[in-house]
Amino acid sequence: MIELIGSLLILAGAVFLFSAGLGLVRMPDSFTRIQAGTKATTLGNVLIVVGLAFYHPGWTLKLVLVIFFVLMTNPVSSHALSRAAHRIRTPMAPATVMDALADDQKTNEAGGAT
Repeated sequence: MIELIGSLLILAGAVFLFSAGLGLVRMPDSFTRIQAGTKATTLGNVLIVVGLAFYHPGWTLKLVLVIFFVLMTNPVSSHALSRAAHRIRTPMAPATVMDALADDQKTNEAGGAT
């Protein structure tokens, strides 16, 4: 039964990783690609590592550290990529109706918040 649970978790993780790859191909601009890739890969990696913990209970502490590392680095790296893309003025999709980061930058330049 434990092997079945581990296998199902690994399969679910693989489905999320596949959807992340599909999102990278299907999304219209770099900002939505970053979001699709990051959210799905984070969950997919966590599910696969939890599935591995079911297969190898002796590795649990190391796998928890891997999960912690993934949960800390994926959002930070995607944020850094999206900020860099915004700073070099990467075009957004035509369907984008609001650019909140540009509004914040205008407020800061006008002497608003620091």
